[in-house]
Amino acid sequence: MKEITGRHVLIGFVGAFTIIVGVNLYLAFSAVSTFPGLETPSAYIANQTFDEDKSAQEALGWTVAASVEGEDLVVRITDAAGAAVRTEELGGILGRPTTVRDDQDLDFAWSDGAYRAPIGAVEDGNWDYRMEALALDGTPFKQRVEVAFPE
Repeated sequence: MKEITGRHVLIGFVGAFTIIVGVNLYLAFSAVSTFPGLETPSAYIANQTFDEDKSAQEALGWTVAASVEGEDLVVRITDAAGAAVRTEELGGILGRPTTVRDDQDLDFAWSDGAYRAPIGAVEDGNWDYRMEALALDGTPFKQRVEVAFPE
């Protein structure tokens, strides 16, 4: 067996640290290149009115259900009595829970007690509808609704 010299130790240290730095650079690049962006510009400011906004939204008593019919996303909003609810405004984004690559802005139209938006052909799997509505009394309503496309 050969004797370990200072040169061997130096090569071992340089090799080990080269691998560590290389892996760290790869992970940092991967994290930055796949970051979809911020949910909100300032979580602190958004949190200042969170409790009031939540209470006002819960006071509406709305229940939201989303389903897919053909190539349309159908959103049914009902009040506490089970009656269909019309809104001042309804919008939102249909997208994957983990990426913004496939996000679609939706344009809804009222039809037969529900809102419908064309979504075209969408891949199977789990999707989220990030709903933003404005009640007739001016109360904002936001909710994330899971939509499962058949596989």
